[in-house]
Amino acid sequence: MSSRSIAAMLDRLEARSGESHSLMVVHAGHVVAEGWWAPYSADRPHLLYSLTKSFTSTAVGLAIGDGLLSLDDRVVDVLPDRVPAGVSEQGRRITVHHLLSMTSGHATDSLAEAWEREPDDLVKGFLSLPFATAEGTRHVYDNSTTYILARMVERVTGRGLPEFLDARLFTPMGIDHAEWDRVASGAAFGFHGLHLTTEAIAAFGELLRRGGRWGGRQLVPRDWVELATRRHIDCEWLLDGSNQADFSCGYGYQFWMSRHGYHGHGSYGQQCVVIPSHDLVVAVTAQGEAQDVFDAVWECLLPGVGHADGARDDALLADRLQRLSLQPVPGSAAPGRAVSAKLDASAEGSALPDGTRVTVAPTDGGWLVRFESLFDVEVGHGDWRESAPLGRPIAAAGAWQGSTYVADLFVITTPHRVRLAVDAGTGTATATWSTLPLTGPSLELHVRSPLMTRPDVA
Repeated sequence: MSSRSIAAMLDRLEARSGESHSLMVVHAGHVVAEGWWAPYSADRPHLLYSLTKSFTSTAVGLAIGDGLLSLDDRVVDVLPDRVPAGVSEQGRRITVHHLLSMTSGHATDSLAEAWEREPDDLVKGFLSLPFATAEGTRHVYDNSTTYILARMVERVTGRGLPEFLDARLFTPMGIDHAEWDRVASGAAFGFHGLHLTTEAIAAFGELLRRGGRWGGRQLVPRDWVELATRRHIDCEWLLDGSNQADFSCGYGYQFWMSRHGYHGHGSYGQQCVVIPSHDLVVAVTAQGEAQDVFDAVWECLLPGVGHADGARDDALLADRLQRLSLQPVPGSAAPGRAVSAKLDASAEGSALPDGTRVTVAPTDGGWLVRFESLFDVEVGHGDWRESAPLGRPIAAAGAWQGSTYVADLFVITTPHRVRLAVDAGTGTATATWSTLPLTGPSLELHVRSPLMTRPDVA
């Protein structure tokens, strides 16, 4: 494997507008490159967003392999108590296959409307919505389908989705840190919300590349892996008006087909890319556009497969991977300087409520930032300081820039961070997300463990 090709991929990723948080490259079963951009680290589980769907698909495959479920099983038969009165004939015909391939026939993602229609039961809401096309004929990306699959697995196995995957997948693979965000009832989302380390993501990709075999055991039926990771329906993906080439190659069973191989995908660039033709797995966590990652893999990494560089190039790459880091906020420590201000939440998606009193007090080598009546955060200068005021960690760094105190608060188990700016001259502060979490703007919500909310992910 060419170390220069990996370095070229790093160059490409770091030149884009987003942030890379981690990278692992596995070739023929061997880790050939791994790195984490500080303050992200190897031991930290990271929110996968919709990459979670590929794990739920695997749970479906396990249930099918056990003879508890089949592709032709209908929602109305497996979950009869969650069927709305007067369900349409098409609603009655929706099967596991339709849910897995996202071909139920809704015109758009049904999640928000289904939840509004039936706040206490997303399954009923999904089945009660009108259908625009015949089932099985058109792919429409639909979060509700995976939520329903999770509930079907739970019904036929008698176990929660997290517990089922722990027993059948994660524990046998040596993964003991899977964390799940949950809906208000306590059930795992299924379509989003799984947190895993980058190593665990890469291990999942390697399990798939090996046809479901791990450490001498067939953990997932080989025929399921082959079935789930092949094209079942054409698809079109338009994002921000631009054509996303690696989301237009077809859809499998909660996996996307790619120009090379296939991938599990989560918002903002959480990726598990499997390229059987090159014996390659690439795992990425990030805050950016997924297509940028694919372009870097195809154009920079693939040409290096099967080619070795010299010891000097290998050493340069190893050193670079060890030193990866995001830049802490530049500026002065201004020892002894403190400030207090009121938060202005007029900007869209403010992370904190309007009028929140923000106090910045110097401490040894950094600051204590107090959000009155909410929580406190420790902030470092020139480096990140970590605290977990409500259960989930925040890694933060800040500095004085003239009369304004600026800090980046990384919600470090997610792709997101908040930029805090406190203007000592005006006595006002702002707290804005670098990218808005799909589960809403409240910073307080996202630093609680576990995150529990209604399933209104966009």
